[in-house]
Amino acid sequence: MVGFPLLLIPLAVYNIIVWLMPTVSLGEAVVKLPLMSGAEWPITLGDMLLAFAAVLLLLEIVKGARPGAKYLTDHLLSFIVFGAAAAEFLLWPKFGTSIFFLLTLFALVDFLTGLSLRRRRYTVAVETVPVERKAARRVEPEEAVEPRIEPRPAPAQPPAAPAPAPVPSAASMAESVLLDHPQPSMAQPAVPSPGIQPGNGAHPSPDAPPPR
Repeated sequence: MVGFPLLLIPLAVYNIIVWLMPTVSLGEAVVKLPLMSGAEWPITLGDMLLAFAAVLLLLEIVKGARPGAKYLTDHLLSFIVFGAAAAEFLLWPKFGTSIFFLLTLFALVDFLTGLSLRRRRYTVAVETVPVERKAARRVEPEEAVEPRIEPRPAPAQPPAAPAPAPVPSAASMAESVLLDHPQPSMAQPAVPSPGIQPGNGAHPSPDAPPPR
């Protein structure tokens, strides 16, 4: 957005008074203000116009001090306003007054202030960019080089203990014992025959008489 040159307003008012109201004098007192000292301060139309231009010049400086507020077109418009006012002051006899000279001087101050503020912002920007680039260059290698993480050696594990021999069950142990030691067979007592007497173990002959 192009900024409007505010100092064009008092210059336009002066042109209106000179060209359209020739009977109005800028040097006549419009208001007289009594002061505490007892004196009266006469305020003319030219004084009011200069005070209004000073306020607008202050606003122009504040507007130009904002970051990015003044563009090249704004400076060009301020220069055109100053050039037109200087040409009127030098070429037209009706504009050859102290009031119009001060208005022209305000326009010049506005133009030069805008240039100085723009140059200062440009210088600060140029000084800031290399610093940011250097910081970026310092940060980029650190970010690009990833730290190499070496794998830690695995802790030495103790040799595995031999697997315990399987414990035989009670049934299998009993079977092995029975197989190694067979159960003795029960001997049946011999039944003596009627003709055999215990004691000597000899078989009597059939012809021998029975013992008594």
